[in-house]
Amino acid sequence: MQVPSPNSRGFVRGAVAWRTVPVALLAATALGGFALWLPDAALAQRAEPPTVATPFGRAPYSFADIIEKVKPAVVSIHVLSGGSPRVASRGGRDPLPELPDDHPLKEFFKHLPKEFGGAIPNIPRRARAQGSGFVITPDGYVVTNNHVVSGASKIQISFDDREKLDATLVGTDARTDIAVLKIKNPKGPLPTVRFSTKPVRVGDWVLAVGNPFGLGGTVTAGIVSALSRDIGSGPYDFLQIDAAVNKGNSGGPTFNLEGEVVGVNTAIYSPSGGNVGIAFAVPAKTASDVVDQLRTNKTVSRGWLGVKIESVDEDKAASLGLKEPRGALVNELTPGGPASSSTLRAGDVILAVNGMRVEDSRDLARKIADLAPSSNVDLEVTRYGKTETIRIKLGTFPTDGQIASAPQAKPDSDATDLAALGFSVGVSPDSKDEGVVIKDIDNGSDAALKGLRVGDVLLEVQGRVIKSPDDVVAGLKTARDDGRKAVLLRVKQGDTIRFVAVQLNSKG
Repeated sequence: MQVPSPNSRGFVRGAVAWRTVPVALLAATALGGFALWLPDAALAQRAEPPTVATPFGRAPYSFADIIEKVKPAVVSIHVLSGGSPRVASRGGRDPLPELPDDHPLKEFFKHLPKEFGGAIPNIPRRARAQGSGFVITPDGYVVTNNHVVSGASKIQISFDDREKLDATLVGTDARTDIAVLKIKNPKGPLPTVRFSTKPVRVGDWVLAVGNPFGLGGTVTAGIVSALSRDIGSGPYDFLQIDAAVNKGNSGGPTFNLEGEVVGVNTAIYSPSGGNVGIAFAVPAKTASDVVDQLRTNKTVSRGWLGVKIESVDEDKAASLGLKEPRGALVNELTPGGPASSSTLRAGDVILAVNGMRVEDSRDLARKIADLAPSSNVDLEVTRYGKTETIRIKLGTFPTDGQIASAPQAKPDSDATDLAALGFSVGVSPDSKDEGVVIKDIDNGSDAALKGLRVGDVLLEVQGRVIKSPDDVVAGLKTARDDGRKAVLLRVKQGDTIRFVAVQLNSKG
C-alpha cells in the first residue's frame, strides 16, 4: 500500500504557517510584561489546543491530540504462511542465500553442483508478511485486510509496546478485502476506535495510521481526494486519499478529525512502485456492514441474481432504442441460477431494482448484493424497446465461482460477406457449436475496434438467435427498418460471452 504528499498543498500549509507565525509573535511581544498578571481562567483558555481561523471554521495547528486518542488502538499484523522453515542443507551447510531475481549472483548460486551446496528443489519455506489493523472491541476484535492474512498459518498482533499476541481468524470477505481477527487472551480491556457514520466530503482532513515497511505506528496526514472510485475490484466503491500510504499500511485505519474510522486502507496507485499520492480505502459504511456479518456469521451473505452483465454505452443504447446509455445489459444467465427459471433472458436491459434506478452494471451488482438471499426482487426490464417487470427470488451469492468451459469455434470455408458490419461469417464445421463464426474482418471497421476478431462466434443479432448467416442478414434488415444506427451482437470469444454494439456503415 502506498500513497502521497502533494507539493502544492504542502506549500499552501507552509504559506499559512508563514503568514500566521509573525502575527503570533507580535501578539506575544505586545503582551510580554503583562502576561504574568493574567487570571487563571485566561491562562486555562490559552492552554486549549491551538487553532487557526478560516472562512469555514477553525482548523487545528496540530493533530497530536487526535493521534494520542486513536493510536493506541492501531496494531501491527504479523503473518506467517507456507510450510516449515527452511533447514540447513546437506552436510550441515547453511542454505543458499536468498537473493532477489535481478541479483548478479542469483544464477551462479542456483546452478552450483550439489556437493557445493547447490540449489535444493522443493524445500518448503515460510513466508512472512506484515500489515496493519485496528481494534474495535475491548475484548480484542481487530479489523484488517483480507489480503494481509490470506493463507496465514499463524497470525500475531502487536501494539506500540512491540509485544506480540496470538490472534485467530474470525472471517474474511474477498469482495471488499476485509478480514476480522480475534486476539487470544488479551490482557484486560483494549483501547478501541469506531467507524464513522457521518458522510465524507472531498477535501476533508484524514489521518492514516499503520505499520509501513514494518516500522510500527506511523502517522500521515492528507485529505479525501475523491469519492466512489472504481479500482476494478468488484462492484464496491473506494475512497481516494492522499495521506501517505505504503507497503505495510494495508488494513490500517484512516481517521477523520473526530478520531473515527472513515476508511480501511487497502490499495495504492503507483506506476513506479513508490508513493505518488493516490491511495484507496474501503469506506466506513461498507466495512462496518461486512465486519458485523463476519463477527456474527463468520461469512458474508449476499443476494445473487445469477446473471452476467455489462454496462450500456452509447452504441448499445442506440441499438436497443434506449434514450440514454444506462442500465445493466444481461449477456448470459448462469445455468441453475435464480434468473435461469424466470422470463429474464440475454439481451434484456435491467433499468431498476424494486423501483430504484440502475445506472450501470456495478450499480446493479451493489443493489442485488445488498438484498438478503431468498428475498423477492422486482426488475424493470426493457427488451428491444418493450418494457416489463420481472419478479425473481434471489439466491445466495456463491463463495466459489465455477467457470464453464466451451470449445472455441473454428471458421469454416464458406462465408457470407456482411459489408455493413465490416466482416464476413461462416457456419462452424462443428455441429455442436451454435451461431456463426467470423471468418474475415476489416481491421479498420468499428467491429474490429470493438474487439471482434476472426474465430469469434455470433450467437444473437438484435435479440434474434443466429442459426445461419441468413439470420444475421435478417437482423441487420430489422435494425435498419427500426432506424437503428448500430446493431447489437451477442458474441462468444473463447469461454466469454458478451454483447457488442457495432455501428452500421453505409456499405451493404
